[in-house]
Amino acid sequence: MKRLFALLLIALMLIPMGVGVSAEEKEITVLFTHDLHSHFLPSAAEDGGEFGGYARLMTVINEQRAKHPDAILVDGGDFSMGSLFQTAYPTSALELRIMGAMGYDVTTFGNHEFDYLPTGLTSMLNAAAASGEKTPEIVISNYLPMDADIDVKEAYNDYGVKSYTIIERGGVYFVIFGIFGFDADACAPNSGMAMVDPVEAAKDTLEQALTECKEKYDAEPVVICLSHSGTDGEGRGEDYDLAENVDGVDLIISGHTHTTLDKPVEVNGAYIVSAAEYGKYLGVVTLDPDKTLESYELVPVDENVEDDLEIAAMVEGFKSTVENEYLADYGVGFDEVVVNNKYRFDSVEEVYATQHESTLGNLFSDSYKWAAEKALGHKVDIALTATGVIRETIPVGDVTVSDVFNAASLGVGTEGELIAVYVTGKELKNALEVDASVQPIMKAAQLFFSGVEYSFNTNRMIFNKVDYAMLRTANGLEKIEDDKLYCVVTGMYAGQMLGSVKEKSFGLLSITPKDKDGNPLDADELVNHVIRDENGVALKEWYAITSYIQEMGGEMDESYAQPDGRKVVYASLNPVDLVRNANKFTYIVIALIVVIIAVIVLITVKIIKKKKKNENSNNN
Repeated sequence: MKRLFALLLIALMLIPMGVGVSAEEKEITVLFTHDLHSHFLPSAAEDGGEFGGYARLMTVINEQRAKHPDAILVDGGDFSMGSLFQTAYPTSALELRIMGAMGYDVTTFGNHEFDYLPTGLTSMLNAAAASGEKTPEIVISNYLPMDADIDVKEAYNDYGVKSYTIIERGGVYFVIFGIFGFDADACAPNSGMAMVDPVEAAKDTLEQALTECKEKYDAEPVVICLSHSGTDGEGRGEDYDLAENVDGVDLIISGHTHTTLDKPVEVNGAYIVSAAEYGKYLGVVTLDPDKTLESYELVPVDENVEDDLEIAAMVEGFKSTVENEYLADYGVGFDEVVVNNKYRFDSVEEVYATQHESTLGNLFSDSYKWAAEKALGHKVDIALTATGVIRETIPVGDVTVSDVFNAASLGVGTEGELIAVYVTGKELKNALEVDASVQPIMKAAQLFFSGVEYSFNTNRMIFNKVDYAMLRTANGLEKIEDDKLYCVVTGMYAGQMLGSVKEKSFGLLSITPKDKDGNPLDADELVNHVIRDENGVALKEWYAITSYIQEMGGEMDESYAQPDGRKVVYASLNPVDLVRNANKFTYIVIALIVVIIAVIVLITVKIIKKKKKNENSNNN
């Protein structure tokens, strides 16, 4: 009996120490990022510090893993496109390889994963699979290859891309699936993918995943959606709608819109979270066993964080890959200093914030005009860039090739090739009007020009805000002639957007790119108008800027110390300012107002006369 009692006592003592983990002891912690955009290296912050960098991010991840050993690490897409490292995307898959080394469990596709077109995505997935290195799983439920795209489908299969995955960590099961949003699809016009409605795809995927989890593991999992759809700063947007319409989701990692949510937004039992772009923060979410929020933190990744030496060494090795595979063709180095800059340029946030002349935009457009004229051997009338393609600013101090590329890294199929097309003078004026009238409803549409000066009154009629416009030429100012063709240089991305001006302006403005003979060009024909040098090498936006500032003799030209007056934005209610150089839109509105006033006056007079008549009748 004593032995039996001792055995029972030992058994009772061992129950809490058993191999299984009780529900009360299970920890549910998710570490997350999104919109990393190949930012392997730290970026300069507005306050003079730094943010991001994968070596520092790795240190923060390791610190959190020490606190939460069973945490999973996931990413919400757009892990590529945004730095020089992206140039090795199709050939070496640097992004997925370094994420694998950092221990990412799962990621999804963002729209920028399709910037190198379906062929580039295919090559990247094949390169990642062929590397033999650990890489994260990729889940995507509603953005899949067309049936005819055999190569892309095979790459998906070979890598192991699937609609969802189930992983177990510390006794907790996680169902993780990926969703691609409508705006993300609009931002990937050349993806070649077939899109299914996000809500319907999420419902179908979740039903399959939960059934599998129940049948295989008899478990009720934590459901995580890696969504490249986005929210605004309040949590509203596509991911809010997704959570509202799909039951059973516990956590939505919300990428695409580069949003920072200081606290989760709870919708229909789901917590929507966002941790900004470029690895500024590591998001940390811990849920209770009943899946309610226990804690939420955005851990800063800044200059106060030490580098993880292994990841730092990996990044340095990748620099050599980029130099050998890409930069060698341009005769420049990754960290080569091209100019010293003592002037502060706008941050990207400042460029977006208001309608104004920006020295950063001026530098971009001036570079395009200068480089294009050098390559083409003839005059270029106008060069332009858009806010939406400016990704970073030019820093104060030594400016490297890498800095310039980061600022002008956006491209479609390539790293922002420049094109030369022609538009009429009337269409050129329409482009100026896009800057004045469309920007308030579409911030990315603010334009910056070289070769023209103009002004607009923000209080004037929409599509008639511009009240002055002249060409800036070597011989001085010249009038813009409506029927004359003008040579315009811009990036491929912005060039493809020109054709959408009619839609964005509700059919009231139109800009149709043309060849030198005035023949209209479709968007897919623009590739035939890429500017090339004497060796047939395409002129890139980043290289145009690099070459331009290299010509400055080591110091940034003082003309970029402040705006030069090429764009004047003002607000006036002076009647003269409101109708100066008015076009048909203003005259039509004025005519309508006059008609309305006239009708009101006539009705008022008629009422008064009728009233007087009634009074006279009563007096009689």
